[in-house]
Amino acid sequence: MSPKIKIFSGTKTRYLAEKISDFFGTPLGKIEILNFSDGEIQVYYEESIRGSDIFIVQSTFAPADNIMELLLLVDAAKRASANQVVVVMPYYGYARQDRKFKSRVSIGAKLMANILTAAGADRIVTMDLHAGQIQGFFDIPLDHLDASAVFVPYLKGLKLDNLCIASPDIGGSARARRYADYLGAELIIVDKHRKKPNEVASMQVIGDPTGLNIVLVDDLADTAGTICKAADLLIEKGALSVRAIVTHPLLSGPAYERIEASKLLELVVTDTIPLRKECEKIKVLSIAPIFAKAFRKIHNYESISSLFIN
Repeated sequence: MSPKIKIFSGTKTRYLAEKISDFFGTPLGKIEILNFSDGEIQVYYEESIRGSDIFIVQSTFAPADNIMELLLLVDAAKRASANQVVVVMPYYGYARQDRKFKSRVSIGAKLMANILTAAGADRIVTMDLHAGQIQGFFDIPLDHLDASAVFVPYLKGLKLDNLCIASPDIGGSARARRYADYLGAELIIVDKHRKKPNEVASMQVIGDPTGLNIVLVDDLADTAGTICKAADLLIEKGALSVRAIVTHPLLSGPAYERIEASKLLELVVTDTIPLRKECEKIKVLSIAPIFAKAFRKIHNYESISSLFIN
């Protein structure tokens, strides 16, 4: 007899988990999350999960309580005799800390992998990691989904002439090249130099953007400084228009103000992270159908390769 599949959600990603469960065709599981007076979290499954495959949906954006809540949900599921505990992190927090760039710094992405495994996760499902090598930090299976499955059809639907894909930094050039190959477009790279996190010191364009409709591609936007400066620079260099597609809209600090004031025609994002407020320039595409299909394939031990744009 095949184990049942049940989908649960942490507090801050419930908006997405509800959409995923609707596409999957099963109601979202019931849990109770309590907070003590001092902020301590306690979780409780309000239904039996013994012998079931459990999918726990929780992106780990700020605050850090989201991480602790997720770990407690995993621990409770293991102690309740779930058959398999699948941690679904549409946005994998701390992924930017994937290496030592100077002495005496932490590697947060590896620490996250360690604590998720220690809590009892049997499998990880995530989307568009900041660095692909993070997959190697885990000794359990990890399914790395790709938002191109929603972005590429959207871009094709725009039917832009003289389309060009651009990476806002050298590190994202491989990601941008994949999109350029999918769409048969040219590739431009904007080389940036940072003095410290969230602050771009200088930029230069590698390639000629004159007369092109450019789409900047990145995995996340935090303060939006890189995306907005790149857009303004490309327009100055002769681009006809500049759009951006970003999987994870962190959009902290002055991000919304920068986007409104920039030369960006639009910023297209997914719903891995909820927007803090509405913005006319920002369009949200849902990745819920991709995750729902992935859940079914994982549960049935099927390949997920059909979910990728080839």
